Amino acid sequence: MVLFSVFIVTVSYVFAKALGYNEWTFAAFALIFAGFSSLGSYYYSDQLVLASVGAREIQEKDNPTLYHIVENLAIGDGVPTPKVYVMQTDAPNAFATGRDPKHAVVCVTTGLLALMNKAELEGVLAHELSHVKNYDTRLMAVVAILVGFVALLAQMFTNALWWGGGRRSNDREEGNLQSLFLIIGIIFAILSPIVATLIQLAVSRKREFLADASGVLLTRYPEGLASALEKIAHSKAPMPGASNATAHLFIANPFTNKEAGAWFASLFDTHPPIEERIKILRSM
Repeated sequence: MVLFSVFIVTVSYVFAKALGYNEWTFAAFALIFAGFSSLGSYYYSDQLVLASVGAREIQEKDNPTLYHIVENLAIGDGVPTPKVYVMQTDAPNAFATGRDPKHAVVCVTTGLLALMNKAELEGVLAHELSHVKNYDTRLMAVVAILVGFVALLAQMFTNALWWGGGRRSNDREEGNLQSLFLIIGIIFAILSPIVATLIQLAVSRKREFLADASGVLLTRYPEGLASALEKIAHSKAPMPGASNATAHLFIANPFTNKEAGAWFASLFDTHPPIEERIKILRSM
């Protein structure tokens, strides 16, 4: 989060300097706006995610087995029992969202419920509850907003150049400096959204590894989660409602045939390779 704040200030400073505005004022406004956007994400991101994937809340009477597994794991992990949601889709997957353990949601697909035995389902749900306990759900929601904000800054700068916005200095030395920042600003406009996305995806992959380890610490049964990930990897059912904005939330990449490959391509993956996760789990 500190890195992202520094990154936003740097990008804002360069863009303002290139356009001839007061760089520190512009950077301060950018940071304040990013803060308010993150605050909105903090309170409402879970509702937006659940609405976007069409999930519905269930009660104990709707699926006693699922509800009791979640309840028992929450007790064992020392967190409040989260709300339980279900998505109607054949694709086996799950995710957690919510700003903290008191406002958490765990969501599974009907495909996951049909495919998993009890031990595998416990492994998946322990993984998702670990995201809640580790506050990954809050972190990734805020990071997603900041990535979008960097992209917005780059778009605003590009539009200002296209429509002839900004101010040119009459001072020759100052004008030369501004021209230099203009070149740097164009480079930043191209690269900053990519860099911001890479930071987001790197954080997402690290938190998946942590949730795997924390989930196994809760169940004391690594094979449950390893076997579940194996079944999820073999499924080719498409995930309706998944988007690039929500892909990082799921336990496995919701897009079919999109696992990590070459080193460069893997930089843009939301999840570590499932094969690597399974190998680590089975080495525990």
